[in-house]
Amino acid sequence: MLDSLADLKYILRMKRAYYSDDIDGFLRCSESDILGRITQGSDDSSIRQTQKEAWREQIRILKQVLAGRTGSIYFEYSIPRMGERIDVVLLIGPVVFVLEFKVGESQFSSYGLDQVCDYALDLKNFHETSHNQYVAPILVATQAEPEDTALTPCLTPHRDKVLFPLKATSSNLSAALDAVLLFLEGQPIDANVWEQGRYCPTPTIIEAARALFKGHSVKEISRHDAGAKNLHQTTDAISAIIEQAKIESFKAICFVTGVPGAGKTLVGLNVATKHLDQTDHTISVFLSGNGPLVRVLQEALARDKVTNDRAKGKRTTKNQASSDVKAFVQNVHHYRDEYLVNPDPPADHVALFDEAQRAWTHKQTAAFMKQKKNLPDFEMSEPEFLISCIDRHPDWGMVVCLVGGGQEINTGEAGIKEWIDALNRRFPDWHLYISDRLTDSEYGAGEVLDLIRGRDHVVFDPNLHLAVSMRSFRAEQVSLLVKQLLDGHIEDARTTRETVVQRYPIVVTRDLARAKAWLRSKARGSERYGMIVSSQAERLKPHAIDIRPKVDPIHWFLNGKDDVRSSYYLEDVATEFDIQGLEVDWACVVWDADFRYSPSGWAHRSFRGKKWQNINQVQRQLYQKNAYRVLLTRARQGMVIMVPPGDSDDSTRLPAFYDSTFDYLQSIGFEEI
Repeated sequence: MLDSLADLKYILRMKRAYYSDDIDGFLRCSESDILGRITQGSDDSSIRQTQKEAWREQIRILKQVLAGRTGSIYFEYSIPRMGERIDVVLLIGPVVFVLEFKVGESQFSSYGLDQVCDYALDLKNFHETSHNQYVAPILVATQAEPEDTALTPCLTPHRDKVLFPLKATSSNLSAALDAVLLFLEGQPIDANVWEQGRYCPTPTIIEAARALFKGHSVKEISRHDAGAKNLHQTTDAISAIIEQAKIESFKAICFVTGVPGAGKTLVGLNVATKHLDQTDHTISVFLSGNGPLVRVLQEALARDKVTNDRAKGKRTTKNQASSDVKAFVQNVHHYRDEYLVNPDPPADHVALFDEAQRAWTHKQTAAFMKQKKNLPDFEMSEPEFLISCIDRHPDWGMVVCLVGGGQEINTGEAGIKEWIDALNRRFPDWHLYISDRLTDSEYGAGEVLDLIRGRDHVVFDPNLHLAVSMRSFRAEQVSLLVKQLLDGHIEDARTTRETVVQRYPIVVTRDLARAKAWLRSKARGSERYGMIVSSQAERLKPHAIDIRPKVDPIHWFLNGKDDVRSSYYLEDVATEFDIQGLEVDWACVVWDADFRYSPSGWAHRSFRGKKWQNINQVQRQLYQKNAYRVLLTRARQGMVIMVPPGDSDDSTRLPAFYDSTFDYLQSIGFEEI
């Protein structure tokens, strides 16, 4: 039994922070008691002595700084989206102070400034009761020399009540708090109300994979509002099918559809982690044919594991970490190659295929097998072979196909039709669970769906469709706007744009330098920005954009601002093949003459030799349109579209090749910068 309401309140607080109290209670409590409660809250017996000493120093500093103040204090406040914790959160007056301590450090590192800014933005964007509050990030380097100018408060130009990070030391932290409180006015924050606010994040897929791999649930790292509720419903629906297949001993395939950025990959990763249970043999694997996505996820998780183990005093090599990670996330082609030579049933009863619409046709698969594997008479498409692997199990098995509409961007990608054909040809006893939106034209299922209506064990389930984009937490209708733009529905696009740009800026320009400056001005903390272009954008070289060198997605997506290979440098560009399934916070889409707008519709071009040539094949035209769909739906917070001005002295870059596209974008209402 709880002794009092205060005990209950303390336990509820503990769920988010290791220690919390009002400032008066903090000042009255002994240093050792506070340290004990922080340590107890961490529930980690491997905490190193250096961490305890850092906490002790923070307590000592704050007891001096907070004397005579009123408000609330929270140590080690959880940010599950990032898999990290804020050192200290203070509620004083109308301000949420976010403090990141660098105990013993004498420099204010750019990394530390980005870190504390990231924490502040996380609360502002994803913590319900912080949305309308002032948030002041402060980096505290305890041994640094005080800088008077570093204590001048200034709001960022985003008009969201977030301040630029302040730089304080142990000796002038109190002055930093006073400066902010003098600068800002408003009603004091009610701590009880603030604590009850829901944390409803929208993580990047990299952040989500990191958090899920650490053991967080999808409910901890995703939104909970009504518009995104079916993310959880879809996860629960898949888990229920898995349990039913296991209990009743049958094999099933499940098709999950969703708009771009709706969280299909997040659902797949979540299901994969939930069923990584070797004790009851419900082993699952997350598979993707998207090479850059797999490489980036594997590298991010391996780096994360090495860092986390090191913090716990455990030495883990990169190779060891990579080995653990690869059991969780695999390239579907490597998985396929393994079971070409291994006739046994896979270790996995549950296989989740991301971007299943991109699996290879029989023609593409047979050509690959003949050229690369010396198998001249391979008779199966990639979907058929992958289903056959799980079908080897004598009892039960499950295939989950995560399907993006309008996402086929390369030759030989089969779409959903081949999965259905394979089931009808060879697997009549499999149970089918299908999103009721798979009948939409953008999923390419066509008339094949009519053929399965006579099959036994076919279930159409609305919970298997993700209708709301989770990528952009600022504007859920970005994917709709892009669809209308690409379909030439100008009036509809104008109407949707008016709603979108209220929270998700989209601007246009003819000047690349201006576009880069816009990106840098918008990004705060470690928010990632980068340039993305079509893989057919052959005539951007005068702008120092060359698509021929292959970008390394690991460096581009994971490395920091000091690495010329990272997206931050705005030198290397990613194409639709590099960025599909991944995302940046802010994007510059550079629009070449390969995909041109005209009054009669989109004109499709490919640059060969010394001139542009028409693309007449319908399938290749679709791939090109889908490439721009991918590019225009990669940014989480906003984008600038740069359409080159052209050059009347260059027959391959005449202004006429570009002007009509720029005029079209302006006709929709996008503002020029």
